[in-house]
Amino acid sequence: MNYLILKTIHLIAVVCWFAGLFYMGRLFIYHKEAEKKNDVEKKILQDQYRLMSNRLMYIITWPSTVVTSFFGFYMLYQNTILLKLDWMKVKLILVSFLLLYTITIQIFLKQLNKGNIRLSELGLRIWNEVATLLLISIISLAILKSSISWINAILTFIVIAIILMLLIRIYKILIKKPS
Repeated sequence: MNYLILKTIHLIAVVCWFAGLFYMGRLFIYHKEAEKKNDVEKKILQDQYRLMSNRLMYIITWPSTVVTSFFGFYMLYQNTILLKLDWMKVKLILVSFLLLYTITIQIFLKQLNKGNIRLSELGLRIWNEVATLLLISIISLAILKSSISWINAILTFIVIAIILMLLIRIYKILIKKPS
């Protein structure tokens, strides 16, 4: 198969994978927020979020994870020289973290299905941003490769992480503010 076709399929699957991860995080937060509702509303909302989460995980997130991984490894098989490049080694490490992140999301889904996500609402908001940091890092590496310095990349990563955490804190303050 043509390398560019492989890359196209791989990138479409990456977008779907991240879309699934981002939305799963939101659904977990909504499920947690529903705990504050009265019993009738809580049951209706949490049942709906549970249904949506399961469909999202098993119809979009996991299939796109598999397609992304398959075509990514197939591209590496067709172009093994990439495995000798430092940026690709770092990218593969980050993709490994992304796979672990996805497995963790699966663990949260099992907790949700049992009726109790152990992380707090704030913890879920922070955890949801891990996917954002992985996305920024992986895409930056794939595009910029070795054209930027590692120090600048690490400093940028730290600054973005700090900004995301500050935004979560600001949101928490604004949401608690009486109308």
